[in-house]
Amino acid sequence: MKINNEFFMDLAINEAWKYQFQTYPNPAVGCVVVKGESEILSIEAHKEAGMPHAEVNALKTAFLKYHPNDVLITISDSFKIHEYLIKNHNGFFNDCTVYVTLEPCNHIGKTPACANLLKEIKPSKVVIAHEDINKEASGGLDTLKNANINIELGCMKKEAYELLYPFIKWSSGTFIFYKMAQTLNGCVDGAISSNQAKAYVHSLRDKIDLMLIGGNTVRTDKPTLDARYIAGNAPDVMIYTKNKIFDNKIPLFHIPNREVIISDDLFKLLNYKFVMVEGTYNLLDTLKERLDYIVLIISPKIRKGSNALNDLDIDFEIVHENYIGEEKLVFLKRK
Repeated sequence: MKINNEFFMDLAINEAWKYQFQTYPNPAVGCVVVKGESEILSIEAHKEAGMPHAEVNALKTAFLKYHPNDVLITISDSFKIHEYLIKNHNGFFNDCTVYVTLEPCNHIGKTPACANLLKEIKPSKVVIAHEDINKEASGGLDTLKNANINIELGCMKKEAYELLYPFIKWSSGTFIFYKMAQTLNGCVDGAISSNQAKAYVHSLRDKIDLMLIGGNTVRTDKPTLDARYIAGNAPDVMIYTKNKIFDNKIPLFHIPNREVIISDDLFKLLNYKFVMVEGTYNLLDTLKERLDYIVLIISPKIRKGSNALNDLDIDFEIVHENYIGEEKLVFLKRK
């Protein structure tokens, strides 16, 4: 049977997209471990900065598939997982192919170098979609080649680039994305999202540096704009408005350790790395030239209400789709 590298890499890319933005300031990365010709042992991703990288999660899961009662199941620290696998792999990975969306890191930081772990356990092959653009972390390819591990670079590179793009953007400047919830027919009025989708949005709020919201929305909805669904951190807020007067009883003004900026100067966004805008069609139309991504949460409902502006014209393309329960999550990137 011929190994279909694109099939396995696609699994890795799709898994990584589940954690897009959640790994900030790290990139989203996915990894698949295949034993022999076609036995999938694991499909994993990097899930949060400071936590084990995708390769480590995948190698641990793969090992436990054949050793389900091994003490490794109790180990969560990345350094200790590395150490355990290096000492106890006993050639388990020698007939495995490891598919990873990004070149394995080659430096020691909050977590150890994945390239070194792969060098020590010696899989038969490592298929890499995209080289690492981070000079501090790069060099994994050379480490693997010097260990005489078979390498293939560039499998589904375009798709891996789309996955990597937010990291590229916020590493060198400011990444701004617009989040909007709507029904199937484009209605954006009132409460739309399920609790599961709300928890997802709150998980994004927990990661971003700044949230931008329109002044009219603040006056009408009187929001809190925190991350209470996941007990996360509430981001700083910029209220985009020319009218600087607000009711100081609105809950968002009373979140501890939060800065609230009231301004119509969008250049202030450039002081931040990772910015989320929450709003509807009017604000989207105003900011469309400044956005890198649009993230739509589409609820499977049809109802009356405000729909897209007739003259709203944005040049974005879909780069990925997945689901949060029954709701579709659509990522769009500027062309």
